[in-house]
Amino acid sequence: SVPHFFLTRDVDASALNAAREALLPVVERSRGVRVTHTDLLVAAVGRALRKHPRMNASWTADGIVLHQDVNVAIAVSVAQGVVTAVVRDADRATPGDIALRRRDLTERARAGRLQPADISGATFTISNLGMFDVDAFSAIIVPPQAAILAVGVIVDRVVAVGGLPVVRPMLTLTLSSDHRVIDGAGAAVFLKDVVAAINDAHTL
Repeated sequence: SVPHFFLTRDVDASALNAAREALLPVVERSRGVRVTHTDLLVAAVGRALRKHPRMNASWTADGIVLHQDVNVAIAVSVAQGVVTAVVRDADRATPGDIALRRRDLTERARAGRLQPADISGATFTISNLGMFDVDAFSAIIVPPQAAILAVGVIVDRVVAVGGLPVVRPMLTLTLSSDHRVIDGAGAAVFLKDVVAAINDAHTL
């Protein structure tokens, strides 16, 4: 019942990898948890959503509702299928904060111990299938959210840089959006800002 459209970007993940490597020992010492690429992507998306209220919105019977809070859900694979656990205030959380929340939510999801508050109130969803070596895919929006970001595997590819072939760790992002809430241009600018945040991942 949701009119989807899809935008895809191939992204150089060099900065994302470098930021994760820099944060790994720091966060592991201070929080006892390992930062993942998903944690950094939640932070990047959270910052971009703050700049794009229409992406952080819902379609309702009364029209478009813009949400004040930025709550990013993460799709988690469990024995019964997939659940979406919510990282609240993702626009203000550090990668260490997000890593701690993500680990707690994931462990409780797989143990069947999520509470209603853990799976409600999301304003956007990220679905990462990179750990299953999926290159790219199109995810289905979770109503009443306006969009979902599908994340593929980071893999070395030959790309052109300055007119020369070089090898870079590349990542494919596919943004699914509700055309009733956001148009193609607005979604494209949002995706551009997500990519900018990934390229500047050391500041997250």
